[in-house]
Amino acid sequence: MTPPAAVINDRGSARWRGGYPWVYRTELLGFEGPPPGLAQVVAVRDRRGRELGWADHSEQSRIALRRLSGDATETVDETFFRRRLAAALAYREDLRLDSNAYRVVAGEADGLPGLIADRYGDDLVVQALTAAMDARLPRLAAVLRGALGAGRMFERNDIKVRRLEGLELRAGELAPDGKPLAAGGSGAAPAWAEARIDGLEFRFDLLGGQKTGGFLDQRENWAAVAAYAHPGCEALDAFCYQGGFALHLARRGARVEAADLSRPALELAEANAQRNGLENIEFTEANAFDLLRHYDETGRRFDLIVLDPPAFAKNRSALPAAARGYKEINLRAFRLLRPGGILAACSCSHHVSADALLEWIAAAAADARREAVLLERRGQARDHPVLLAMPETEYLKCFLLRVR
Repeated sequence: MTPPAAVINDRGSARWRGGYPWVYRTELLGFEGPPPGLAQVVAVRDRRGRELGWADHSEQSRIALRRLSGDATETVDETFFRRRLAAALAYREDLRLDSNAYRVVAGEADGLPGLIADRYGDDLVVQALTAAMDARLPRLAAVLRGALGAGRMFERNDIKVRRLEGLELRAGELAPDGKPLAAGGSGAAPAWAEARIDGLEFRFDLLGGQKTGGFLDQRENWAAVAAYAHPGCEALDAFCYQGGFALHLARRGARVEAADLSRPALELAEANAQRNGLENIEFTEANAFDLLRHYDETGRRFDLIVLDPPAFAKNRSALPAAARGYKEINLRAFRLLRPGGILAACSCSHHVSADALLEWIAAAAADARREAVLLERRGQARDHPVLLAMPETEYLKCFLLRVR
């Protein structure tokens, strides 16, 4: 049967040819042939009838089409998806990571829009963010499990963006065939996994932790920041979560204060420190804004400070408030650093550009009357690749600065 064809306007066609993988509903002119079914693969054409490739169709999202292939002669079938999965796995193999916790599939950047998969040691966690990928998830998850030799497999489909596709929120363990064993989610019993990162042992809760269990996108930045530490230096990890930065700094011999507002996160971070025999970390339950202000007022000083807050800008309307928040914490950090001290300033808000964040950091340094030298511009780990034509895939920013 002839598949339906989506016809897109000139703006959508130009963006498609430039490699942008999304077509918004406002760029969709209509369909030729039979109307598409729920989450169906459709051919994509410009308004002159020229073939552009293949895409997943969504009936509800404002993102009407998500690019699968820019080759109209390609067949999008089970073999197609197996090839894409194999390519994603081969890329991670080529990275030769010193870790058995990493992203296996990164959605659009791996040519698999809406599919996320992370490995934590012997366990696999998957997410399907679109209706099309949700329909395929059991098959694709089973393929990934077999290719990785994973033991347990979980889904973290409790992310709110699924509602934009008309999908239910759910989380829990999956059977070897990729089908749910039992529903879980908030309040579900923890699903603990053990993983090794840079020679350190970490524990993750695959059903209750942030994202799919932890912030694997910061993995390479943990080591990069720790390279600036030295035995005996005083370091503050102001938003420590499970202790990624803190443990790496402590292993270098730094005396670390690790702070977080979440008691469960602190307990897990402390357990991770004990697991690795690191006794040079003090854990503090505190609001980072209040803690930084208190230390500023009392004259506390550090040699290295890490600021890795949660996303301050969930949407564009939150940018003014985010600007104030990022400036405030960086201003306090600049005041707390000794001459020659290091600041690692991060943002995971994809609505905040690298240039905007750097501008706010510079303003904070000026207000603190400190000179700052930019040492490194960093982003997410290499297993979280960036699709050049899609700025949204470059969301994590990490600037390392030396303060005079």
